[in-house]
Amino acid sequence: MSIEIKAPTFPESIQEGSIATWHKKTGDSVDRDELLVDIETDKVVLEVVAPASGVMGKILKGEGDTILSGEVIASLEAGATAPAAAADTQQPGQATPPAAEERRDEAIASPAARKLADERDISLADITGTGRDGRITKEDVLAHQPPAAAQPQPTRTEAPQPEQTGLASLAATGERIEKRVPMTRMRARIAERLTQVVQNTAMLTTFNEVDMHRVINLRNQFKEQFAQVHGGTRLGFMGLFVKVAVEALKRFPAVNASIDGNDIVYHGYQDIGVAVSTDKGLVVPVLRNADQMSLAELESGIVDFGTRARNGKLTIEEMTGGTFTITNGGVFGSLLSTPILNPPQTAILGMHKIQDRPIAENGQVVIRPMMYLALSYDHRLIDGKEAVQFLVAIKEMIENPAKILLEI
Repeated sequence: MSIEIKAPTFPESIQEGSIATWHKKTGDSVDRDELLVDIETDKVVLEVVAPASGVMGKILKGEGDTILSGEVIASLEAGATAPAAAADTQQPGQATPPAAEERRDEAIASPAARKLADERDISLADITGTGRDGRITKEDVLAHQPPAAAQPQPTRTEAPQPEQTGLASLAATGERIEKRVPMTRMRARIAERLTQVVQNTAMLTTFNEVDMHRVINLRNQFKEQFAQVHGGTRLGFMGLFVKVAVEALKRFPAVNASIDGNDIVYHGYQDIGVAVSTDKGLVVPVLRNADQMSLAELESGIVDFGTRARNGKLTIEEMTGGTFTITNGGVFGSLLSTPILNPPQTAILGMHKIQDRPIAENGQVVIRPMMYLALSYDHRLIDGKEAVQFLVAIKEMIENPAKILLEI
């Protein structure tokens, strides 16, 4: 029986996708729930698995082709058996054909791992997989250290080839090299949205600084007990900033609002987006109903989002919506930056690196761990006074954590 393989049904915010990687070819044997194809959308890579066991039929859409929601992309002959592979008839000691070796690599490595290994000119055969059934993950490729002897040594008479050394090695030899690659759908969409923000909003940024010493002392005092009580959940700073942002948003509802045409939409809830950096670009999973979550639930949710974002396991629904966003450039060493809005939201909070600096306190110069905060906002809806007061409210709650408990 022939079964149609269709693209997933995309949410309204996703118009189309493209075929990223086919993991099966026409005629290949397929097991039920086995991964067939990766589909890249503006926000996430979706996996399509086999609905039944059988043989892969005709593939209608090739890698790179644009597809629509629910479109038929291939067929599967359910219950059929693939003809015996040539590799099955090989005699002991006979070399594996290149095509069979390629299929083996596809079976033991994730798409992200294979892409990264190709970029770094690393053979998958040299990597030990730590995933399920020995599957090689992207983290395995990142952790792989090729032996020094395997590195090609360029000579004075022969320039090294890109296939052998990679761009980084060529650059070290002084070669003037270029590599042109198409943007991924996700990166192209990010570029499009950022351009729209600049063109269609009146974005301004206000800055302040916050003394982190009380929060740091609080964390150091209770982090072990916090982890014991909450099942190993670590007490971090991002969860606290989400908690503080929720309280500030309740006091300044315009900062939690969005613009829809000529209408202002005020939200009676706080869905907080937390920006996460991945190899493919920045994604913003959303902590829904953050106002109803405990600090431990916030911290657990943030860690879970970060892990699944880097493994490409977030769903479109988890990255859709949100009323306010927080981003932390400090994890990369940023001391001060201007975060860009995440439309249709009207504000975004930027955290930065904590750095010891001398400040005046009660007429004395003291050294305190300080962090710059940045609030970018859409001036079409939020006035400067309101933006400054919102940021000051966050500063005061961070510097005096008791205010959160006392709701003052």
